[in-house]
Parts: sequence; structure tokens; C-alpha cells
Amino acid sequence: MIRPTPQSTDLFGSTAVPASCQTGPLAEQLRPTALDEVVGQPQLIGLEGVLTRMLARSALTSLILWGPPGVGKTTIARLLAEAAGLHFAALSAVFSGVADLKRAFDEAARHRQTGSGTLLFVDEVHRFNRAQQDGFLSVVENGTIVLVGATTENPSFALNGALLSRCQVLVLRRLDDAALEALLDRAERLTGRSLLITSDARETLRAMADGDGRYLLNMVEQLLSLPGTATLDAAGLAEVIGRRAALYDKDRDQHFNLISALHKSLRGSDPDAALYWFARMVAGGEDARYIVRRLVRFASEDIGIADPAALPQALAAWEAYERLGSPEGELAIMQAIVYLGTAPKSNALYAASKQAAAAAKETGSLPPPAHILNAPTPLMRDLGQGYAYDHEAEDAFSGQNYFPDGLDRPVFYRPADRGFEREVARRLDHWAKLRQERRQ
Repeated sequence: MIRPTPQSTDLFGSTAVPASCQTGPLAEQLRPTALDEVVGQPQLIGLEGVLTRMLARSALTSLILWGPPGVGKTTIARLLAEAAGLHFAALSAVFSGVADLKRAFDEAARHRQTGSGTLLFVDEVHRFNRAQQDGFLSVVENGTIVLVGATTENPSFALNGALLSRCQVLVLRRLDDAALEALLDRAERLTGRSLLITSDARETLRAMADGDGRYLLNMVEQLLSLPGTATLDAAGLAEVIGRRAALYDKDRDQHFNLISALHKSLRGSDPDAALYWFARMVAGGEDARYIVRRLVRFASEDIGIADPAALPQALAAWEAYERLGSPEGELAIMQAIVYLGTAPKSNALYAASKQAAAAAKETGSLPPPAHILNAPTPLMRDLGQGYAYDHEAEDAFSGQNYFPDGLDRPVFYRPADRGFEREVARRLDHWAKLRQERRQ
């Protein structure tokens, strides 16, 4: 059993107080007392961390702390105020309105008159609407407050550009395995009790936390409250503590991040990674139809004619899912994922579509050449004389021009030297030579 010493460190590294003298949740008891005690964010508070350098230069600016739950955003904000010698004030955008903001700004102005600055911490800052966010602009710009906003949402989407331009965005990482183990060690030192779990169960416990230190400590409290002295293995741990639902929001960052990961894994010809991201999305409750729609897009955007069967495979998976539903239909989607991931890749069709659209926009309303106009009347047929019917040519290729008169012939579609597009490239080269010969 581990016994606390008078100078043992807490969960995040601060001096521990005997558990018998402490009250409140374990995570609250073990908050750090200095920035260098926070775990898992060396890019911010390490020796060369961004915040370390800011404080060394006495140049703390307004910040947006962006990261998942339970990684220390609130704690860092509070300790920043202390380290910079600023008055600390806090608001939650969930429970605050314009009147609360005005009171906070007025109080900060009074502190400023006495020579004291204010760090205003706003939790869930993305919850404020555009007008409320605009309310920060003047007080941030004139130095009434140093704003530190915390958000779990992508600031590029969730915050006004004007507010973002006045703040530096810092990204907090989910706690890795080493950081979570450090939290377990510190919790044991603080409480003076070892967790009665096997090494495998300890590993499972860290995995169940999913990078969230606060959630890990809540689970530790549950374990410490259990009666008896039996040591739990991984299976016993799972029975005692329900597994946390994976972080996934079907209309926010995780939704777009995971579908992007799936798409890029397919583009990188890694079907195993693509299957993993598919499973993650399904476990998070994503509608499989959304995923298979992306597969249909991928088949044309990233494979195209390099494998003409790719699009039918994706469409067949969609139809199979509609007929079978979940979970049986998900196997058809996984079949399509493996097919698309292992197919030859080409974005030639996608690139051609972009170039053709740009050319169409640039050339405006140039008409087709007269010989390929629709000719429903004798007059129009006379005007359109000269059309060569390709099927009457010996090799079914006339070589005529089909672009507007006066437009130099562009090349939009450039097939890759992969898959079926290699054969397509051979055909196009052959026709290009014939076209040149028959125009001489």
C-alpha cells in the first residue's frame, strides 16, 4: 500500500494534503497550484512551451484554449492569471448573457483603475452568439481584459473572425497514456491507497478514460469506494464501471474529423485504417447512409476511370444497406471500403472537372462551332454543313473540332498511368495523333 508523505504531490503535481483533510471530488481536490504541475501539455507549459515563453516575456495575450474535455483548460486559465499577477474572473457561456458580460467588463475596468489587470475566463465560449462575441472586441483591444476562452469546438467554425483575429488559438491535446498513468500514481499517493486492479485492468482503465483526466479520476473514486479487498481484472473492471461512450457529435468537429480520416485513409490505400474509422463512426451513432454517400463521392473523386468498377461497387453497397439495414448492411459497406481502398487511385477526373468549370466561366457564352449545332430547319442545316458523322469514318474517328471557334484546344482530362486509365491514356494519345494528321 502506498502511504502519502507530507510533501507528496497531488494528481497534477501539487503538494498533497492527507485525504482525511480533504473534501469534494477527487479531481477538484487535486487541482494543480502551478502551471508546471499540469500534465500532458508540454507544448504549452514545458520549458519551451508557448505559455512559458509568454510569461517569461510578460507578454500574455488573449487566448482561445481549444481541446477535448478533461485536459486542463480551466486549470490552465486560473494558473495563468496567478502567474501573470492578474485578477481572475470566470463566466460560463452556457449560463451567462449580455448583462453578465457587462458586469464583468465594468469590474475589470474598476480593477484597471487601481492598476490591476483582469484575466476573464469564459468556458464554452463558442456558445456565445455573434453579438455577444462582438462585445469582447473593444475590451480585448483596449486592454481592459485578457480574454481566455475555452472551447471543445473548432474555433475557425465556432467563433467570429473578428474575435479570432484578436486572440491566439492554442491546442490542448487529449491526455496520452503516460499522462493518464501519472494521474493514477498521484491519486494513489494523495489517498494513500493503491487501486486493487491488475496491470491489464489498469491499462483498460486508462483506455476507458479516452484521454479525459477528469473522467479518469471519477472512475478512480468509484473504485476506491468499492467494499472488499478483491483485485479486479479487466473483465471485472468492465462490470463495475460502464465504458464511456466515445466522443462523437454527429454535426460538429468529430463528425467531420472522422469522415475526413476515413476519406484520406482510402486515398492513401490503407483499407485497415479506413475500416477503423468506419467502425469508430458507427460506434458513435453515425448514420451509415452518410458514410456510404461519401464512398460514392470517393469512387469518382479519387479513383474515377482508373477502376470503372469502383462507382458500381459503392452504389451496390448503398443499395445493399438500404435493403438489409443495420448491422447486416454494414458488411456491404465494409466490402466497398476494402475495394475502394485497394483500387488504383487517380484524381484525373476530379482535376478535369475543376479545369473545365474554370474554362467555362472564363469563356462565357462562346457558341459551339456551326457544324455541331442542332439543325431542326433547312436553314440551320445549310448553316451547319460540314459535320462529319464519325461512324462513317473508316476508324470511327473524324478528328473534327468540337470546341468553340477561336478557342485553342485545351486539355482537361489527363489520365494517370495506373489501372484502367493507362488504357484510356493510350486511346487518347492515338486519337490526338489522328486529329493532328487529319488537320494538316
